[in-house]
Amino acid sequence: MRSLERHRDVGAYALGVLDEAEAFRFEDHLMECPRCAAEVTEFGPTTRQLMLYRRATPRTVHPFAGPGPRLLDRLLAEVAARHRAAKRRLLYAVAASLVVALAGPAIAMTAGAGEDRPVQVTATDEKSGVWAQVTTENEVWGSEVELKVKDAAGPRACHLVVIGRDGSEQTVTSWSAPHHDARPNTMKGAAALHPDEIARYEVRTKQGELLVGLEPR
Repeated sequence: MRSLERHRDVGAYALGVLDEAEAFRFEDHLMECPRCAAEVTEFGPTTRQLMLYRRATPRTVHPFAGPGPRLLDRLLAEVAARHRAAKRRLLYAVAASLVVALAGPAIAMTAGAGEDRPVQVTATDEKSGVWAQVTTENEVWGSEVELKVKDAAGPRACHLVVIGRDGSEQTVTSWSAPHHDARPNTMKGAAALHPDEIARYEVRTKQGELLVGLEPR
């Protein structure tokens, strides 16, 4: 494959549509091309939008199916229903806040304990020397994931993989570790699993070698 064609494969690689052989060759190119490594990371938002579309579309619906003639009416009715529900929730929230204010600070602290907070886990592998920190935020569609990693043994292509409690695996993001650079790199990605459904995070090389594993408490 010529160099120009490799550059053009950035989008296909980021979206996971290259076959195994082409992906392997592109990862070799990725180790030597900072421009493509940066562009792969920039495809994160697009990948998340496609993931949202896939999760919201039933398997029985053809991907190129067109909207029906009554779709707009149904959408408007649904928006109106959500607005009414939002108003009711606002009234309930105001009433609850008044109760909390009257009951004192102890109840206020208890009420805040159930809120979703980012899950952060940090680990260093003694064998590989790789340090990583993963921060996961819960979303309606799954998880927003931020990875910070220090890997001074590059250059090499790496992946962040989340492993679900059901044993399933999802690749969150890919990058190319620079040559002998111990400064932290930050990448963002997304997973269809919610934080409480994730049992473990693993930073791996493209050959599948485990560089560091992280387990949320």
